[in-house]
Amino acid sequence: MVLADDNFSTVVAAVGERRSIQNNMKAFIRCINLHFHQQVSGFSSAVKVAKTPYCLLILLLFSILSPSTAEIKSPSINSDTRPVILFEKFGFTHTGHVSIAVSSLSVANLSSTALPEPSHLGFFLLHEESLVQVLIEIQQNPCFCVLDSHYISRLFTFSELSPPPLAFFNRSYPVTTPNKYSLFFANCVPETAVSMVVRTEVYNLDSYGSKDYLSAGQTQLPTLYFLFSLAYLPFLGFLAYVCYTNKQSVHRIHLLMSSLVLVKVLNLIFVTADMHFVKVTGTPHRWHVLFYIFQFVLVVLLFTVIILIGTGWSFLKPFLQERGKKVLMIVIPLQVLANVASVVIGETGPFIKDWVTWNQVFLLADIICCCAIIFPIVWSIRSLRETSKTDGKAARNLAKLTLFRRFFIVVIGYLFFTRIVVFALRTMAAYKFQWVSQAAEEIASLAFYMAMFNMFGPVEKNKYLVLVEEEEKAAEMALKDGESEL
Repeated sequence: MVLADDNFSTVVAAVGERRSIQNNMKAFIRCINLHFHQQVSGFSSAVKVAKTPYCLLILLLFSILSPSTAEIKSPSINSDTRPVILFEKFGFTHTGHVSIAVSSLSVANLSSTALPEPSHLGFFLLHEESLVQVLIEIQQNPCFCVLDSHYISRLFTFSELSPPPLAFFNRSYPVTTPNKYSLFFANCVPETAVSMVVRTEVYNLDSYGSKDYLSAGQTQLPTLYFLFSLAYLPFLGFLAYVCYTNKQSVHRIHLLMSSLVLVKVLNLIFVTADMHFVKVTGTPHRWHVLFYIFQFVLVVLLFTVIILIGTGWSFLKPFLQERGKKVLMIVIPLQVLANVASVVIGETGPFIKDWVTWNQVFLLADIICCCAIIFPIVWSIRSLRETSKTDGKAARNLAKLTLFRRFFIVVIGYLFFTRIVVFALRTMAAYKFQWVSQAAEEIASLAFYMAMFNMFGPVEKNKYLVLVEEEEKAAEMALKDGESEL
């Protein structure tokens, strides 16, 4: 399951896949402009292109981005020639542990029949404060093997493996210095393909000596999500009460809004269960399936409700205009694609070669959807301004303009906060306080739902839509003076 993303790994893995420096700079710009919550892969670029200033700049900029969770995983690496592979990023306390098991190992030199030096292949830990020193070492000596660096914590090399044909290794290492670390595999032998099955297990011990598989900055998340699910229940009850007491004013859009809040509650419950089992056992016990399903329904429903409200469907217009239908036809398939990418990202890891591509798909789909939902609101505002000049209902149209203009501001504020401010919080906060960005995002979502229902809830006399005749002259003057401009 992915709750956040790591743009440092996105750009690094792009280099590891042998992309050009120009493409990596484009990837860097896309990461900054398109999304602001995601984890991706591979520190591979450091070995091959560390002497390039642009690549160094990218690595240094993205080394501060560090959201992480860890599950027990058993990835298979097949004929992989990447110089460095990122397996996990995890925030350790002073009781941290790393357990690595390697089996079904085979190493093939593609350029000769000579066997590669086993001490040049192995696993190591690197915390982000040491990244600069490691890059300097590689820049000064392009043939330098990262496993020989004094700034890493080398766990083991292939020279410590049991002899063939078993070639098996299983060991646990304590991490006594609290920090955020990345677990890497390094292959310092050029033109060497490695195949193996790796089982990684990273965790901290709590005060009772039990394993905690959530990073030090995310171990609070199950409790946090559960509390927010409880916070939504009174709001959901209030929605049901308002809809029941104003039956004559309830439209189909209000039923969708209520369904949105209900799905949000269920999604929070499932993500709570998912993360709780990951925290305690290291695996989600299939709760992640329900989480992904309701996450998909929630996001599609949220974008649909915003688009329908923006077009005035059901409470201002009995039908959906053609332009609104086209926007929905764009947004819904993109959300399907984004959620497929989210599942792939969450159920694999930064060790796969296509990790960068899937993250770019997710980021691109998200930004297109965020832009698309703005257009119906703008269209409604322009339409109301034009009709106000001819239908003789200046006060009513001015009230509608005010309503849609405020809704436009609320939507822009919500998107800005959840995509940029939350990203900034995640970037600036220490690894032990990564939960703060998640809390801020949930608070923003709750505030947005409440503001949306306050504006468009079912009331018999909406203060924006029902006005007295005495307000007509003032409204006409306001429209003429351009006070209702967006």
